[in-house]
Amino acid sequence: MILRKSRKDVAGLREAGRVVALAHRAMRAAADVGVSLRDLDEVARDVLREHGATSAFLGYHPHFAPTPFPGVICASKNDVIVHGIPDDEPLADGDLLSIDFGAVLDGWVGDAAVTFSVGTVREDDDRLRQAAEDALAAGIAAAVPGNRLGDVGAAIGAIGRGHGYGIPQGWGGHGVGRQMHEDPSVPNEGEPGRGLRIRPGLVIAIEPMFMAGGRDDYRIDDDGWTIRTVDGSRASHAEHTIAVTDDGPQLLTVV
Repeated sequence: MILRKSRKDVAGLREAGRVVALAHRAMRAAADVGVSLRDLDEVARDVLREHGATSAFLGYHPHFAPTPFPGVICASKNDVIVHGIPDDEPLADGDLLSIDFGAVLDGWVGDAAVTFSVGTVREDDDRLRQAAEDALAAGIAAAVPGNRLGDVGAAIGAIGRGHGYGIPQGWGGHGVGRQMHEDPSVPNEGEPGRGLRIRPGLVIAIEPMFMAGGRDDYRIDDDGWTIRTVDGSRASHAEHTIAVTDDGPQLLTVV
């Protein structure tokens, strides 16, 4: 069931999204060679406490996972596509890091992800990161009243395929509201003019995921959460929560 949001609802979602953006800013500033993913998880926890928010991720237990998620961030490094669990291993120079983070404030959810290099930036990593960000921007631009979700997926997929990147099948964006994952699903590939018609009041997370090796399959670690490329190639993930309005899409996960 798709629940369309009022202007008052969107205002609440925007406040939750602001907490997400502030946490991403703090984690990006703290991320450096020698810092662990658990350290960054603590940074995000501090931001949640400071703003009276709670985690959308901690304790989340979807049907596919054997155990609840143990962190407040999904920290996905190098060949991890999504759902990496924060650990104590220090970041190394040249690591490519994706951080996905969700906050709940006054019952509303914000959800966003960003990818960046730690220390030295490899050119191929930067192209991969930029492609995911470009695809996110293209997907957002397609999320206008009168279009369909297939238009959003087509815009994202065209950029990923144009660069020769793989797109993990079965993973994509989703509706956002009182719950982190609501209807509808938002694909990272699609056919223009197909799928749900986009109307004002729709709030969705759009999140391209690209794999540098060009393959679409993936593997899941024994922890049941960590999703990796099968060939060891690197992955990038970008995400914003947006609200569709009569004037077009509005970013909610920004300061």
